[in-house]
Amino acid sequence: MMEFSKRLIGLALTVAALAGATPAMAQGTVRGEYGDWQMSCDTPPGASSEQCAIIQNVMAEDQPNVGLSVIVLRTADREARLLRVLAPLGVLLPNGLGLNVDGTDMGRVAFVRCLPNGCVAEVELDDGLIDVLSKGTSAIFVVFKTPEEGVGIPVSLDGFSEGFAALP
Repeated sequence: MMEFSKRLIGLALTVAALAGATPAMAQGTVRGEYGDWQMSCDTPPGASSEQCAIIQNVMAEDQPNVGLSVIVLRTADREARLLRVLAPLGVLLPNGLGLNVDGTDMGRVAFVRCLPNGCVAEVELDDGLIDVLSKGTSAIFVVFKTPEEGVGIPVSLDGFSEGFAALP
């Protein structure tokens, strides 16, 4: 069974790369809509080329103050594919971020850094996880407010496959 946390990788984040999940990404160029995903492109400070990501911003249905930004991108060197999630400040960090796709528990991944606009969890996407996300219909990302209280935030996978395939 493939683990969501199987290949947690270190971060070399720039605020601009994270801006893909925040209103700052609105400064980028929207290149397309793929179902519930939007492709946005921008050139991060210090980068030699433009970077594109597919993004979905979602809120918990029962807690409108709890939201996530889900970002999928290829690294600037095109060597890795990343799933980056920006969760709100105030989440319980030791419990990490859980993922469930169409009723299957994919495991948890640790938060690796908090910034002024939220905390980041990131995992390298392997072919197996890309396949699961591409064929799935819905994902639930779980953040924790207390050790016992997880908040499931639904993310539509409609358009994920097409959006991912369109990433440069």
